[in-house]
Amino acid sequence: MQTPAHSAVAGPLTYAAASALAPGTLVRVPLGRRETLGIVWDTGTEASAPAGAELRAVAGVLDALPPLAAGWRRLVDFAARYYQRSAGEVALAALPPPLRALDAAQLARRLKRSAGAEGPAGIAFATESIAPTPEQSWALARFDAGTGPFLLFGATGSGKTEVYLRCVQAVLQADPAAQVLVMVPEINLTPQLEERFHARFAATGDAPAVVSMHSGMTPPQRLRSWLAAHTGRARVVLGTRMAVFASLPRLRLIVVDEEHDPSYKQQEGARYSARDLALWRGHAEGAKVLLGSATPSLESWHASRPASADDPGGRYLRLEMPQRVGAGALPRVRLVDMNLLPQKTVFSPQLLAAIGERIARGEQAMVFLNRRGYAPVLTCHDCGWKSECPHCSAFRVFHKIDRSLRCHHCGYAERVPRACPACGNLDIAPLGRGTERLEEHLAELLAGLRRPDGGKVRIARIDADTTRAKGALEAQLAQVHAGDVDVLVGTQMIAKGHDFRRITLVAAVNPDGSLFSSDFRAPERLFALLMQAGGRAGRDAAHSAASEMWVQTFQPAHPLFAALQAHDYPAFAAQQLKERQAAGMPPFAAQALVRAEARSQEVAQGFLTAAREAASAAGLDASGEVVAFSAVPMTVQRVANVERAQMLLESSSRQALQRFLAAWQPLLHRTRADPAHKGVIRWAVDVDPLAV
Repeated sequence: MQTPAHSAVAGPLTYAAASALAPGTLVRVPLGRRETLGIVWDTGTEASAPAGAELRAVAGVLDALPPLAAGWRRLVDFAARYYQRSAGEVALAALPPPLRALDAAQLARRLKRSAGAEGPAGIAFATESIAPTPEQSWALARFDAGTGPFLLFGATGSGKTEVYLRCVQAVLQADPAAQVLVMVPEINLTPQLEERFHARFAATGDAPAVVSMHSGMTPPQRLRSWLAAHTGRARVVLGTRMAVFASLPRLRLIVVDEEHDPSYKQQEGARYSARDLALWRGHAEGAKVLLGSATPSLESWHASRPASADDPGGRYLRLEMPQRVGAGALPRVRLVDMNLLPQKTVFSPQLLAAIGERIARGEQAMVFLNRRGYAPVLTCHDCGWKSECPHCSAFRVFHKIDRSLRCHHCGYAERVPRACPACGNLDIAPLGRGTERLEEHLAELLAGLRRPDGGKVRIARIDADTTRAKGALEAQLAQVHAGDVDVLVGTQMIAKGHDFRRITLVAAVNPDGSLFSSDFRAPERLFALLMQAGGRAGRDAAHSAASEMWVQTFQPAHPLFAALQAHDYPAFAAQQLKERQAAGMPPFAAQALVRAEARSQEVAQGFLTAAREAASAAGLDASGEVVAFSAVPMTVQRVANVERAQMLLESSSRQALQRFLAAWQPLLHRTRADPAHKGVIRWAVDVDPLAV
C-alpha cells in the first residue's frame, strides 16, 4: 500500500500475508487504529522493513476480484511519477469510493448479484442507415490502416461522432472480448452520447455492453460500472477525465472527444491531464488513440503537423473532415462594432432584428455569455463601495433571483444589503452583466414580438444556477430540442457538444475580455469557445444557408475575429504557434508551477523562495536547462482567507524539467518541515499547467 503525498507516512508499506499475493490484488490492511484498502504493488516498489520489526498482518484479501492488471499499475506509476504525486494517492483515488469500504464478504455479496452475467457482454450491432460521407470514409480507412495516435480535425457538424461509433464498432467486431474507452470533457455531454452508444451497441445478454463513469453518478452506480469494466463484462466505457484510470483489462481503443477542452485537466490532488494520460496509456497497452475536435489544442495540432523538407512532422496522424454532413454550410460570422453604438448598449439593433426574424420563422436563436449570475459586481456610485468578498480577493456576484451576493470562489453568500454598507446610500446598482441579467433584458426587448402561432416569445436560460437540481439539465435540453424555446441564453454549458437542430443564429455578446488577458492561452480558449458556440447554428442542412453567428465586439479588427469569420482554424493556430515559438512557450517548452498556500502572502512566497534557493544550493540544475522564476501572488490571490502564491518553472527540455522536479521533491518536503515555514498550509506541484 502507498500513502498520499500529504501523509506523514511516505512511500509503500510492508505487511505480512499468509501466502504470496499477486501484484494488483486488493487487500484490507490495518493503518494506525483504522482499516483501509490497499493494493499489492510490484516488487520494484517494495519497502524494506526495519531489521527486527514485527510486520502487521493483512486483514483480508478481496480475492473475489481479479488483480488490477499490470498495464493499469504501470499507468498509475507513470502518472504519479510525471505529476509528482504518490502512487498510492493516484491508485486509490482511481478506485470507486464504495470499493474502498468493502471487506471480502461484502464484496462477494455484491458480485453474487451479478453472477448471471459472466464474460464479456454480447452485442447486437445496429448499423447506421445513412452511408458515411466521402470524408468520413476516408478518415475511417486511414484509421483502419494506421496505428495512431490520430487527431480527427473535423468541422462542427462534420459527423465526428459517427466516425467514433464506426471505429468502436470495428474494434469490437474484430475481437469479441475487446474493450473501448470513450471520454468526454463534461458530465452534461454524457447523456446524449450515452443514448447514441446504447442505440448502436445493444447488449444481447444480462451484462451491460455500455457503462458510464463520471462524478455525477451515485456511489453504487460508480461501483457497478467499475466492476463491469474491471471484470471485462462491459465492452464500452463512457466517461469524463476520471475514466482514464478505469480498469480495462482488454483495452483496444481510446477515443477522446473535444480533446482541447480544459476540463480534461484535473485541478486538485494529482493535477493530471486525462488526454495526455490517454495517449500514454494507449501507447503502453497497444491500444489505438483517437483524439477529436473542431478546434484542437495547439499541442495536439503541432504534434499532428505533416512532414516537410526541413521538419520530420509530428507524432500524430491528422485526419481532416472540413465539410458538414449533408452539404450544410458553416454559419456566416458577422461582427458588430460596438464602438459605433451608444454606451451601455447590450444588444445592437441589427442583432435584435436578426433574432426577431428567426422567431418569426419559427426558428431558434442562442445567446452566449460565459458569466453566470445577474451582474459580476454590485456597486455604490456615491462612495465607490463594491461587493468584495470578505474572504477572497474577488467580488461577490449579484444573483437577482434569490437576492444574494455570492462568491464563486469560496461560496460565501449573504442577502443583498438594503443600502450601501459603507455610506448608507440606498442607490446601489449592478455593474456589468451575467446570463441572468441578459435573460431579463432580452425578455424586455422582445416583449412585443410574437411567434408564428401568435404566442409570446419563450426564453430559457441554461447555466450552473438553473441546472443544480437533478434532471434539470436534461429537462431543459429536451425543451430546446422539442422547439419549446425560442431564444436560449447560457454559458459555455450550451456552447459545445449539443446537436440543436433548430438553432440558426448564435450571438456572442461580450467576448473581448480574453483578448487582452495575461494568460497566454486565453486567445486559444476564446477562439475554441466561439467556434464551438457558432457550431450550434445551422446543424440541420435545410437551414444551414441562413445560419449566422453574430459577435459584438469593441475590437473588430483583431486577427482572432478575422480567422473566426473565415472558419480558418489552421490560420489561427499558425499565428499562435509562431508567437509561442518566439516566446519559448508550450508546446515549444515545458512548464510546471509550484503553488503554496498560507495565512499570509509573505509566508507563502517565502516558502517558495527558500525552496528555490535550496535547489540552487544543491546544484540541481547545474546545466541551466531549467529556469525558476520568482514567486508571485496567484491571479486570485486570496481564497477563503488563505493567501496563494506560485512559482513558474520552465525548460526547453521536458526530460530536464522532470529530472529537476524529481530531485527537488525531497528538498521541498525538507523546506516545508523547517520551523521557519510552519505557517505554510499546503503546497503542490502542477506539471503542464493550463493557466500561469
